Amino acid sequence: MILDLQVSPAVLDWSEIRDIALAAESAGFGGFHVFDHLAGLSLGGSSMLECFSLLGALAVSTETIELGTMVVNVWNRQVGTLVTAAASVTALSGRQFHLGIGAGASPTSTWADEQHAARAYVEPCVAARHERVRQVLDLAAETWRSDRDERLSTFPLPSPAPSIIIGANSTTLARLAGERADGINLQWNRPRRDEYLAAADQAAGDRHFVRTAYHVYDRALLDPEHPTRREMAARRIDRLVLAEFTGSPDLPSRPPR
Repeated sequence: MILDLQVSPAVLDWSEIRDIALAAESAGFGGFHVFDHLAGLSLGGSSMLECFSLLGALAVSTETIELGTMVVNVWNRQVGTLVTAAASVTALSGRQFHLGIGAGASPTSTWADEQHAARAYVEPCVAARHERVRQVLDLAAETWRSDRDERLSTFPLPSPAPSIIIGANSTTLARLAGERADGINLQWNRPRRDEYLAAADQAAGDRHFVRTAYHVYDRALLDPEHPTRREMAARRIDRLVLAEFTGSPDLPSRPPR
């Protein structure tokens, strides 16, 4: 199981995030993920850095650690802008990028407060939010292929192509992840987690498919013999994203196992 790290720009400034990313790289973490929020309030902080701006800075500040988003709200940008941004981070870093995407919150959710404050459109229809995820998958597949249409020939062509991981909070998105994406991300403590995993697995069939889990950072989880880690392994989790929301995580000096 690969261990990834995520920290919050709501409570950390750029220099702190950079130093934590470098420490995570030195400690042997597989990936470093960023949030996609417009403001810090929803994460309990006083500020925020736009995710692809932050990723561009991380791409040139680090050397080997893989970068990712966990997860991008597909309504925060036009679909073409999102696909081009992911390809640009890949070009800047020269390594694997993991594009985690989510369908976005409903207008009545507290997660949508920042969109309302920014006078951004918030889609009320669940089916339309899911369709937006499909549109990202469609355009990425069309734009990132080597034999793409001539009209797309001057868009950035990422190599390797970013992996697309769908953050699933419904069986519909779980099935879509299994059918079309490179992987699924699930909040480990979510009540319907196993149902979503089963739906994704059934849709994926025999094809290669990455199962990622999301959990609040706990240094004890660096131990593969921890009961939660053993449970994750039993459910064939490939990557574990450990997220620290309140400050700088207590990182090990040696690579996690």
